[in-house]
Amino acid sequence: MPVEASLLEILACPACHAPLADKSSDDPAELVCTGSDCGLAYPVRDGIPVLLVDEARRPA
Repeated sequence: MPVEASLLEILACPACHAPLADKSSDDPAELVCTGSDCGLAYPVRDGIPVLLVDEARRPA
């Protein structure tokens, strides 16, 4: 289930405060930090972003 665009506009990475992007082509269940140094990918479960750094996936 994708995240609503209005919600995505106000969400920020809890680690670096950069905007988050919906990378639906890669994995529809993740929001990815757009920060150049961060890049954490946060899971989306049942349409709700889980913005916990401990739950985030590190970039490859």
